[in-house]
Amino acid sequence: MPTETFEFQVEARQLLQMMIHSIYSNKDVFLRELISNASDALDKLRIEALRDGTLGADVSDLHIGVEADPEARTLTVRDNGIGMSHDDVVGLIGTIAKSGTAEFLQQLKEARSAAAAEGLIGQFGVGFYSSFMVADEVTLVTRRAGEGKGTRWTSTGEGTYTIETVDEVPQGTSVTLRLKPVDTEDKVFDYTAPSKIREIVKRYSDFITWPIRMAGPGADPAAGDAAVDAAAGEPEAGDAPETRPEPEPETLNSRKALWARSRDEVSDEEYHELYKHISRDWADPLEIIQVRAEGTFEYQALLFLPSHPPRDIFAQDTPRGVQLYVKRVLIMEDCEALVPEYLRFVKGVVDAADLSLNVSREILQQDRQIQLMHRRLAKKVLSTIKEMRSNRPENYATFWREFGRVVKEGLLSDIDNRDAILAASSFATTHDAERPTTLHDYVERMKPGQQHIYYMTGESRSAIESSPHMEAFRDRGVEVLILTDAVDEVWVGAVPPFEGKELRSIAKGEADLDTGEETEEVKAEREQRQEEYAGLLTWMGERLSEEVKEVRLSSRLTTSPACVVSDTHDVTPALQNMFRAMGQEVPTSKRILELNPGHPLVESLRRAHADRASDPELPGTAELLYGMALLAEGSQIGDPARFTTLLAERLERTL
Repeated sequence: MPTETFEFQVEARQLLQMMIHSIYSNKDVFLRELISNASDALDKLRIEALRDGTLGADVSDLHIGVEADPEARTLTVRDNGIGMSHDDVVGLIGTIAKSGTAEFLQQLKEARSAAAAEGLIGQFGVGFYSSFMVADEVTLVTRRAGEGKGTRWTSTGEGTYTIETVDEVPQGTSVTLRLKPVDTEDKVFDYTAPSKIREIVKRYSDFITWPIRMAGPGADPAAGDAAVDAAAGEPEAGDAPETRPEPEPETLNSRKALWARSRDEVSDEEYHELYKHISRDWADPLEIIQVRAEGTFEYQALLFLPSHPPRDIFAQDTPRGVQLYVKRVLIMEDCEALVPEYLRFVKGVVDAADLSLNVSREILQQDRQIQLMHRRLAKKVLSTIKEMRSNRPENYATFWREFGRVVKEGLLSDIDNRDAILAASSFATTHDAERPTTLHDYVERMKPGQQHIYYMTGESRSAIESSPHMEAFRDRGVEVLILTDAVDEVWVGAVPPFEGKELRSIAKGEADLDTGEETEEVKAEREQRQEEYAGLLTWMGERLSEEVKEVRLSSRLTTSPACVVSDTHDVTPALQNMFRAMGQEVPTSKRILELNPGHPLVESLRRAHADRASDPELPGTAELLYGMALLAEGSQIGDPARFTTLLAERLERTL
């Protein structure tokens, strides 16, 4: 097949120009990225070979090679991993179609620091293109395991690239960089220097399971996997001169499994680099979690809590889970069975001693040992989150801000750990605008005689705080939880009482604020008002029967004339809208209109109805009062045109 020349997409050209003109202060990351890609290719081949015995791939000596040529100014990183087909090269390398280029460019513009910009490389999967920071030309040659022909991709990053089919290509992928000239003034390091290569590998890739070998001038033969003994001594007289074999390549990484070592043997920097390799996040994690189980079933786990979520955390088809090893052999990159979905942001490694190397995802779902690990890991993560709140509050605040709404999904899906999730959770509250509260602390602060944990859901804190439903609670100093995440609409109705206290919405049912402090005089006054308003309530209930199920006096209003509430067991309008957005139809239930007998407008309406019940103006006033209540809570009016007409007529008569 002849060589084909293609043009980069506009966004791809923009990205490459940014790379070429050094948007990153630390150019060393290019080698980290190439080695990580090579490691991934070796992992994929190992897994594929375990699953497919007919693959025909050579897995006898899987490794990563680094070769520098100072005279030719080239650096090559090669692996004998899974490789890529011609279509893979076109789809994954040539067009950058699946690399999230547009979003990468947008966030790159918004990055406020060099460190933040560098962190975007791995997150958006464009690490291969960081090669253009140090190279004038990049050539990739690859052959997919099991296929006969290979593919060569070449580009200077300026606007075009070429692709051609080539014969006799080794299994795997090699990336050769024709390096830019060394310029000490611009602090461009010589990436053909063995000392520089060793430094980068040691810093970023020391933990990688596969051996990273460096051949060529400057390699240390004593550091090879099976180095030749160079101290054999002088030959005896009469012996033929000994022909020494070429020294083996130097292995640059220690290949130590960090999860198999004790915490005091590993630095935080080493843990962070492992996390970055696994997650492609490149920002340090907030927490490091180690689990070691011994006995009849042995396994080790090293888990990480990220500092920010991936951009696709709410996408249904996003791969999730942790890496599953069996005796240090990676058998699955994203084992979903080990981590519940509401902890899908957790990254890390689980290394089991007694599982089969060719275990399938279907078998894992039913495996008793996997289920035991699943339960223990979930409990360990939740206990770490709770402990982090007490001991590292700044880290916890960051974590909960980024992942709280994801964790709360578990209140619906993980009944066994519901108490642990609630104990690890925090909620905004009217008690303190700056600091969230726990349910335990809320209960500790409850007023004498208070029987419920009160909450309100809404789109924002400001909308909730300005809601008419809050008036009596604010006046009496009763604390209310402020819940603004979409998932809050669902879980609050599903959890059992916490420490004997039921969670109750202040926008549903009766506002039961009787804490035992109400005097007989107050009770008598309330009963008298009920009698005075009985006629108006009955009449308004009939006039508005198409919209509401009941009109009653309110105990939650102090300044607003009216509000609309849902019945105790009814589905709220927000939850109805959520179900409809998911394609589920739910029956629409009428709501309750509550009137504030202490408001002048309501009192005037009562007197008008008592004196002239047949006044044609009264029905319109009742409609306006109901519409005002809907607007006050942010709901839509059923007939906006009629409402505005009625309002305009009343305003006209006041002028």
